[in-house]
Amino acid sequence: MTAVILYCRPGFEKECGAEIQEKAAWNEVFGYLQLRKNQGLVYFHLYDSEQADDLISKLPLTRLIFARQWFVTLGEEIDLPDYNRVEAIADALGSEFHYQELRVETCDTNDGKELSKFIRKLSVPLRQNLRKSGVLAEKGRVDSERGATILHGLFLSGQKVQMGYSFVRNSSEHVMGIHRLKFPNASPSRSTLKLDEAFLYFIPKEEREERLASGLNAVDLGSAPGGWTYQLVRRGMMVKAIDNGPMADSLMETGQVKHYQQDGFKFRPTRKNNYWLVCDMIENPTKVAKLMASWIVEGDCKEAMFNLKLPPQAGRYQLVMKNLQKIKDILSESDVWYEMYAKHLYYDREEVTVHIRRLK
Repeated sequence: MTAVILYCRPGFEKECGAEIQEKAAWNEVFGYLQLRKNQGLVYFHLYDSEQADDLISKLPLTRLIFARQWFVTLGEEIDLPDYNRVEAIADALGSEFHYQELRVETCDTNDGKELSKFIRKLSVPLRQNLRKSGVLAEKGRVDSERGATILHGLFLSGQKVQMGYSFVRNSSEHVMGIHRLKFPNASPSRSTLKLDEAFLYFIPKEEREERLASGLNAVDLGSAPGGWTYQLVRRGMMVKAIDNGPMADSLMETGQVKHYQQDGFKFRPTRKNNYWLVCDMIENPTKVAKLMASWIVEGDCKEAMFNLKLPPQAGRYQLVMKNLQKIKDILSESDVWYEMYAKHLYYDREEVTVHIRRLK
């Protein structure tokens, strides 16, 4: 039976499964779930295998909150022999279909990290074999066709691999859907990676020069000690940092930060000249959602990037959807045109990052 395999953060398989099952049903695609708990893998087995391509082409991956990457399975798992593993994979694939590139992947677990050393060595001869047979495009050749596909090899162990495919135009550009970033030593906290990843994920590359431009005004609610403020400062923005706690001296010395020792829920700017609002406060998600919506409605910012914290309990997907709907209701009631996306990013933990942009 054909399945769509989705990668998510280990421990969030239930949320990822609930989401794909619900959104697939909206597209009249049905199946059943198989969750590999704490492995970050969700199998959505389709009752009608012919619907696989429709699902992964019509349902935007960017609209899935908990899924990092996905692909459609090609047959059953392949048992790998002790020798001639490359040949075993090539034989199972055949030569009927052709792919743009190959992604060799593992689970995002400690066992997966150990296995990655093995698959890195195997990937070189595997690519060479598949290019030679024409199954894989030549190195450097770009296929602009809408149907261009990525070949995935999910290694579950040194003896088993699941092959599959996704469409280039509707998949993550990163292996396993993970954008790995280097922690900047100048930042006062590791939370800085969350906002860095969010900017890179939500803001298209060709629009960053304008929407993340030097000289823009920004507000950081719950800013101390300055992990998120650092990302604004390094992009040349002028920042109002709102927190009763102290900010890092290194940020204050830049001359780009003004610190207001106030409650983030009570602060409001006196001028309507702020482009960005960012917020990573550890607060009730519904309370934060309403606050963010009110900033957009009242014109106190043009774009907002914030986290909704998730309690360690069942129903986290439903809680996220409830709060996103609350934001939609508030904006719609005020006749505000907007776009909004949410994603459980790699550097997020028990939280989901949301981006709202007010449209003209």
